[in-house]
Amino acid sequence: ITQNLPWPIKDLGVSIVGEECYGSLVENLHLGDVVCLKLALSKGLGIGIVAGGAIMKVPQILLITSARSARGPSLESYCLETLAYAITLAYSVRHAFPFTTYGENLFLTLQNTVITLLIILHAPRRALTATAASPDPLALAAVAIAASALALFMVPINILALLQLATLPLCLASKLPQIRQNHRARATGQLSAFVVGAQIAGCLARVYTTVQEVGDALVLAGYVLALLLNSVLAVQLWAYWAAEDDIEASRDAVRIYDRIQCSFA
Repeated sequence: ITQNLPWPIKDLGVSIVGEECYGSLVENLHLGDVVCLKLALSKGLGIGIVAGGAIMKVPQILLITSARSARGPSLESYCLETLAYAITLAYSVRHAFPFTTYGENLFLTLQNTVITLLIILHAPRRALTATAASPDPLALAAVAIAASALALFMVPINILALLQLATLPLCLASKLPQIRQNHRARATGQLSAFVVGAQIAGCLARVYTTVQEVGDALVLAGYVLALLLNSVLAVQLWAYWAAEDDIEASRDAVRIYDRIQCSFA
């Protein structure tokens, strides 16, 4: 049966794992082929990560838009993280790596760009040091985003390799403001637990797929560092969860007290 599957299914399988591994695993049911099994697992994880990356930051976007507040997410963190994603995307595209090994970076770059603009939109004017005569922060951000995207796909490949190396300190720098902000506030605000958890799972899978299919030490080091830093954020979410509940309960109590006072006024 497996040797006579419809051609669309066969073509899809061959495009994912290659003709040799498709024949071994599907047509001949040779499940002891360790090399092809590792490749199939890597491809499956890669497809899952790309699909997950397409919606990973949507909960964060919804949290900010529904609350009409950007309390929690750090503007500095998102600017640096977006730049790191964009560099890795450009580096992978220009080195012709398989799309399943980096595709989520495309979606994460786009979603992070939206979140960054939302943080700027909902930030207090004084936090952006805006004055009546100063340019619109949103317009400045849009120009910077467009210029950065153009530059990444035009710089020489050797310069791009240096930029990929720079994603290591960028990754570190992108998470430290968020970690510091959470520590100072003893709360995580509108930071999404789903997003942090998904990033940890994605980094774990990306470490495996990078080892199996790419073998680029720069890319691998970036995912390992991101895994460690996202784990720190996860610990903070867990540690400050009770504090968030206490803060919200206190606010509710104040609102109820104010209503009672108004009713007797």
